[in-house]
Amino acid sequence: MNQVSSKVSWEIIKKSFLPLLISLSILALLVSYHLGIISLPKIPEQFHHIFKKIILTLFIASIAFMIQRIMGGIALWYKENIAAKTSTKLDDQLIPIFRRTIKIVIWIIALLIILPLYGINISALIATLGVGSLAIALAAQDTIANIISGFMIMIDRPFRINDRIKLPSGELVKVLDIGIRRSKFLAEDQAIIIVPNLELSKSKIVNYTYGQQQSNI
Repeated sequence: MNQVSSKVSWEIIKKSFLPLLISLSILALLVSYHLGIISLPKIPEQFHHIFKKIILTLFIASIAFMIQRIMGGIALWYKENIAAKTSTKLDDQLIPIFRRTIKIVIWIIALLIILPLYGINISALIATLGVGSLAIALAAQDTIANIISGFMIMIDRPFRINDRIKLPSGELVKVLDIGIRRSKFLAEDQAIIIVPNLELSKSKIVNYTYGQQQSNI
């Protein structure tokens, strides 16, 4: 257990060292400027406020970058040390999605923190994003349904890679790939059949491999 913890810690240190160094440097600059240790030439007061906002923006961005790197380090460690040792490919398929989602969320939060510094009302922006997200969700409901169905197939495992199954359309096939939106199968005539996951999750699937395994027990 201690060895696992040390590996995680080392991965986090490697990923976060550079952004942490940048964050501390910017923080030192901000504190030094605020305390008057360093000063700009005599310029209008408004430019001093702009300079402070720029430094604060860089600091927030560096913190977001550091958090992104830490989460990326944890995900990479999990992929190399945990997911690689499991028999299921669910981890391997979900980790890239998790990393991209976390990255987007981190930078959206950072942007929502930065925008008020420049007098931008984020309440209206959040409302706009909500309406836009709803419109996108309605326009892409089939895609979202296929993705959710893909997750359910990966979790429930009605079939696995290399299993022989009968599709809802009646073809006898071998499972080649279980994707996020679509799954691929090899037919008896060597044709590749690609089926949306939503169709698979709503229909009856006959799994001959499961049946053979049960009969051999």
